[in-house]
Amino acid sequence: MAAEYLKFVDVTKCDGCRACMVACKNWNDLPPEYEEFQGSIQSHEQLTAHTWNVLTFNEQETTNGGFEWLFRHQSCLHCVQAGCEKACPEDAISHTKFGSVVVDADKCVGCGYCVQGCQFNVISLATYKDKRGKEYRKAQKCTLCTDRLEQGLQPACVTACHTDCLIYDEREAVLSEANSRLLQVKDRFPNANIYNPQGIKGTTTVYLLADKPSVYGLPENPKVALSQVVWKDYAQPIGKAMLGVTTMAVIGAVISNSIAKVKNGDKGVDHHE
Repeated sequence: MAAEYLKFVDVTKCDGCRACMVACKNWNDLPPEYEEFQGSIQSHEQLTAHTWNVLTFNEQETTNGGFEWLFRHQSCLHCVQAGCEKACPEDAISHTKFGSVVVDADKCVGCGYCVQGCQFNVISLATYKDKRGKEYRKAQKCTLCTDRLEQGLQPACVTACHTDCLIYDEREAVLSEANSRLLQVKDRFPNANIYNPQGIKGTTTVYLLADKPSVYGLPENPKVALSQVVWKDYAQPIGKAMLGVTTMAVIGAVISNSIAKVKNGDKGVDHHE
């Protein structure tokens, strides 16, 4: 049985250099995205379909009246129980043998239900034009550099990190290192914690956070909606056999839309804007 690997992010070692962002753009041939200056040194406000890795900056006051920066390497967490995968009516999103969650562009129809299903606001839709000039959309996000992993290489962001903030190693080694580092930083960061939410059966990207998850914009205890699990794991396989793929895609859209309304405070969401 092949060893299971995890990506470890120790935010307490990050110095905000953004080398991981550059490496991600370069390796994945992602186009630059220019944003207006918003008065913050953070280069991008959030992840997009063409920016899969963003370094976030949070200014925090210290107990002695000073302040320090809390950085976070933000990218896909590659959840074991992934909301984007459960929401997809076309089976376009799946797990690889490396634990990475990837999108099959050939199967993706650009419906956007994966965007609503992701609790981490990671996945987005990119707009393209075909040869006739007609626009179409495809879901895109971090792949954990699955193409590199297949070649025996590490993710590009990990190789670019000069502070050992990012590590990619066997699961047990990563978890052991995470717990060891947690003990080392507890005096400086009393609220430090290991972020590997079990409500989604863990993630392939594990964090050592210096403060509560909410400080970093992360949900405290994310869970995939029961309706998504029932739909993807039970109703869809049975329904496809009985009703046909097209009918089940319509049913899936209805279920995903109801989930989206709950996520957005029961407000309707137009996925075709």
